[in-house]
Order: sequence, then structure tokens, then C-alpha cells
Amino acid sequence: MSEDARFEDGGEAPLNIGALDGDDLKVISALIQDGVFPANEMHFARKDRRFAILLNRFRWEEGSKSTPERVQSVLNVSEVNNVSSQGIDRNNADMILSVLSVEFEETKAPSGNVTLTLAGDGAIRLDVEALDVALKDVTRPYVAPSKKAPTHD
Repeated sequence: MSEDARFEDGGEAPLNIGALDGDDLKVISALIQDGVFPANEMHFARKDRRFAILLNRFRWEEGSKSTPERVQSVLNVSEVNNVSSQGIDRNNADMILSVLSVEFEETKAPSGNVTLTLAGDGAIRLDVEALDVALKDVTRPYVAPSKKAPTHD
């Protein structure tokens, strides 16, 4: 029986961080900028009050590494009461979405809205009871298919 590759095998540590306030969330936002995912890789578990996305994030933390890399990561938001979106065709499983930023706007402490702004005028808004966001790498890094870092005009 073969085993999946582990980060320990490559001498790299997976990213596993959380955000409980707006400053922490800015770090996660920077790390998932230009993360891409198919529309069918997001899920709201209403009963568990959890929203999750499996995304292919660009490894910005690697800086000027000669070969740009991506890694599959799970973005998990807890304490979610409701999810709304715009500019996303949930019936189109082939629709690829790209994250520009994630922000928190407090409405009535500690409640508020977590907004994921997507390229192409799309957005996902999560009504949360409190800010509780986690980002965890779940695969080994791989060479970015484009072999280039994303650029912005």
C-alpha cells in the first residue's frame, strides 16, 4: 500500500494559521490573494455553521523563489449564520473563481460580515456571529501551471 506524500518528506511545513481579529485576517487575505477554485469546491454546512473552500493558493510566502508554486489549502470560516453571493453561477461547476481579498466588517460586536471579493465582480458574504477563520495547507506544494507569479494591473 502506498502513502500520500507528506510535508515532512520534503522538509517543508504546511501553513496552518487562524484569524480571530481583523489584523489576523489581513494576513490570511494576503496569503490567499490569487487563490483559485472551481465554484463546486465551496460548501456551507448550515447545521455546523461552517463555510469552507478548497482552493489552489499561490505561495506568496515563498517570495522570489525561482519556480512559482501553488498548494491546495482549505479556508474554513466558523460561526457562520448565513451565506450570500453575487456574480457566481452555482450551477456551473466549471466556473473558476479567483480570490482578490477577504475582509471583516463588524456589525454588532462580535458579529459581522466576512466578505471574499472575487475577480470579475463576484463576492461571497458570510454573516458570522464572531470572526473565526482558519487557513490550512492540505497538499504538498506543486509548480504553478503557468510557471509565473500572478500579476495585477
